[in-house]
Amino acid sequence: MSYDHVLLPSGVAATPAEVDAYLTAQQGLPATAEIAAIAAELGARNAELPEEDSFLSVTPLAGTPTGAMLPVPSPYDAIGFVRDLLFQLATPRNYAIYDPQLTWLIDPAGHIPVAVTHGGAGEFPYLTETLATLWTHELIDPNPYLIVERAPEIYIQTYRESAGEYTLEYRDGGADRHFTTSVSGPDTVAGLIWDWAREDRTRLDRLTWEPLTL
Repeated sequence: MSYDHVLLPSGVAATPAEVDAYLTAQQGLPATAEIAAIAAELGARNAELPEEDSFLSVTPLAGTPTGAMLPVPSPYDAIGFVRDLLFQLATPRNYAIYDPQLTWLIDPAGHIPVAVTHGGAGEFPYLTETLATLWTHELIDPNPYLIVERAPEIYIQTYRESAGEYTLEYRDGGADRHFTTSVSGPDTVAGLIWDWAREDRTRLDRLTWEPLTL
C-alpha cells in the first residue's frame, strides 16, 4: 500500500469535496508546465537513490496527464521525507498539498513561516488561520499536542487535556519567560495560537498566565 499526497494550485478548493471535484476534473488533461517541472524534479531526486531507498511508489510521475494537479504516492516509511520535499517544491510555486488519508488541505495562502509540530501527524513549515483551527480540532490521543515555534525557545503550544479543555503555554526565551494557562474550546485555542503566530497579543494578554516551573 502507498500513502498519497496530491499537489494542486492554491485557492482552487477549500473543502475536501471541492478538492475531489477539482482532481476529478483535471484527470486526463495535459500536465501544466509547473506540474511537469515538479514531477521531473521528484523523479530526478528519486533516481539518485538506490532502488531500496526509493521514496516514490509509482514511477515515472512525469508525463502523466493530470492537468494542474499531481498525485505523489510513496511508501509509508517515506511519508515524512516526501512531505518535506513536497513543501520545498510546492510552496514557492504557490501550490497546496492535499492529504486524502486525513482529508487535510494544506494551502499556503496567507501563511506564516513557522515550525509546526502536530503530535499525531508530524512537522509542517507554516501555519494559516484555517490550519490552526483544523489542527487544533484534530488533536487526538495518544499525542494530542500542537507546537508552533518561531525560533529556538520562542514558541506556543497546547495540549488537549479532555474534551474541550486545553493547557496553553508560551515561552519567550529563557525558562523565566515560560507561562501556562487553561483554555476551553478548540476554536478559542486555535484563535489564540493564530494571534501569537502573527504577533498580536491583544487576546493573549487578557488571559491569566502562571509561570511554569519544569
